[in-house]
Amino acid sequence: MSQGIDAGRFRRVLGRVPTAVTVTTADTPNGPVGLVIGSFVSVSLSPPLVGLFVDKQSTSWPHIASAGSFAVNVLGHDQHELCARFARSGGDKFEGLRWTPSSLGHPLLPGATAWIECGLHEVHEIGDHFLAVGRVLDLAEADAPHPLVFHKGTLRVLAATT
Repeated sequence: MSQGIDAGRFRRVLGRVPTAVTVTTADTPNGPVGLVIGSFVSVSLSPPLVGLFVDKQSTSWPHIASAGSFAVNVLGHDQHELCARFARSGGDKFEGLRWTPSSLGHPLLPGATAWIECGLHEVHEIGDHFLAVGRVLDLAEADAPHPLVFHKGTLRVLAATT
């Protein structure tokens, strides 16, 4: 890393910032694809934009990008196995998984706390990632009480407060 910042230290310190665990999905001519995104942010209210940071080495991202639109599924607190399924590289991540198509046909995953359907607005190369900006076309929330979060290198559940 530049300016004397150790990569391990950088990862450890920034790992203290909890992030929602999301799975970005798209329907493609070769079938559905999806990948875990751990850095997902709201970018703008007007127009409604969101941002995803995608590792440049992702083999799933090129298929999602070429689809031109996608769905972001915010995983629920009890979806550790679904996270592991979409975090792996290769294979049919949708095998045996029942999902619902969005209005554009993208997979909406069962048990997600929310989903956001987007048109791909723009993509920028930033370091070892792409910043993909999506224009929000539709969204909804579910009854799932808590999202799954990534914090300090571990999947966690938010504690209920009174």
